[in-house]
Amino acid sequence: MSTTLVKCVGDDVATSAKKDFNVAWHAVGTGAEADGNRKIHLLVLTSLYPNAAQPRHGVFVEERLRHLVDSGRITATVMAPVPWFPFRHQRLGAYAAFARVPEHEQRYGIDISHPRYPVIPKLGMSIAPFLMYRALLPVFRKLKASGIDFDLIDAHYFYPDGVAAARLGAALGKPVVITARGTDVTWIPHYRRPRAQIQWAAERAAAIVAVSQALKDEVATLGVDPGKVTVLRNGVDLDRFGPRDRVAIRADLGLTGPVWLTVGHLVSLKGVHIAIAALARVPDTTLLIAGEGPEQSKLRGLVEQLGLHARVRMLGTIPHAQLCDYYNAADALVHASSREGMPNVVLESLACGTPVVAAPYAGVGELLDAPEAGEIAAQRSAEAMAAAWRRLRDRAPTRAATRAVAERLGWSPVVEAQHALYARVRTVAAGSPTFGAEP
Repeated sequence: MSTTLVKCVGDDVATSAKKDFNVAWHAVGTGAEADGNRKIHLLVLTSLYPNAAQPRHGVFVEERLRHLVDSGRITATVMAPVPWFPFRHQRLGAYAAFARVPEHEQRYGIDISHPRYPVIPKLGMSIAPFLMYRALLPVFRKLKASGIDFDLIDAHYFYPDGVAAARLGAALGKPVVITARGTDVTWIPHYRRPRAQIQWAAERAAAIVAVSQALKDEVATLGVDPGKVTVLRNGVDLDRFGPRDRVAIRADLGLTGPVWLTVGHLVSLKGVHIAIAALARVPDTTLLIAGEGPEQSKLRGLVEQLGLHARVRMLGTIPHAQLCDYYNAADALVHASSREGMPNVVLESLACGTPVVAAPYAGVGELLDAPEAGEIAAQRSAEAMAAAWRRLRDRAPTRAATRAVAERLGWSPVVEAQHALYARVRTVAAGSPTFGAEP
């Protein structure tokens, strides 16, 4: 399988819907590294992965994987299941988007399969891992029967993905690594049955990754041995995101004066409504809102209600490759989320030299750990966010100093540590015939 990034129309992504999943695996070849050592073969299992119909869905998982593959020591094929839905029309909402996802595609030289699994809206939360497992088991067995093998299952998001992966690993005798990414361990365990299944999967996983120390602590509250959990934060592409000609960018965008930026899915937990309310307390400042989502109409109404229509621009979804310009145009990224794992938007903003004003969600201090990185509000409220902005504005860190904070957050150390973890799992697995029984 090629580890070279493929330059294509759009966002450097090539789609190959006709490519057969088995053929893609045969393309891995010998899997030998340049020094003669065998590459580690991953089967990545996650429902959080970009696709042709949802190009920003789970981009943080793709970013990590493509840097691993680009290291030349990892080969990977992605199995990114999507809920089954029979109709594609956009008027039918989010589930229709799943129907438009191709069965097979290729992004950045990595082959991806999108098998379907049944979902029962509002009623099926407790059985979602079992439904995913039952749908995927025949696909995995077909791979094995055809002589195609992999070293381990690399699952992202504990529920339902990690639980399904643990079942698959038990059925096929393969080790499983599960990565905790946010609400999968901070919110879903509040429900009794999902919590029990997450605990079962954590016990049987060969290794667990958390993208922040705060999430590791959350995993430990589930009764998991902290020694089994490795913190491997997200990284940032320091070449793609960096300082640009800020004056020219702002002129092209018609921006003057202080500028705030929010980036993300427009849902309540992201706190864009708080950023808008904070803007009403700060004169002569413009707010750029990049993203779409179910809260969009409500946010437009709030803008009108507060008389801010002249100072707020709702940009819609901005392609990932173009976000760098908006980070550079802004004086601050305003991030009022109620909970996060390791937010890529914060990393990207810092890499562009733009400091961050953040709500005090768990783990934010792991990123904004220097004055040059930004300000953490005293609480998640419009008044506190506005006050944090004033402190940042008065302190006025240089953009070069903010960029320097991001220089230690690149992908290289993450890739090294992740590869070392996979290598340990593979070595241990070589001496173990099975990995436990199904529940």
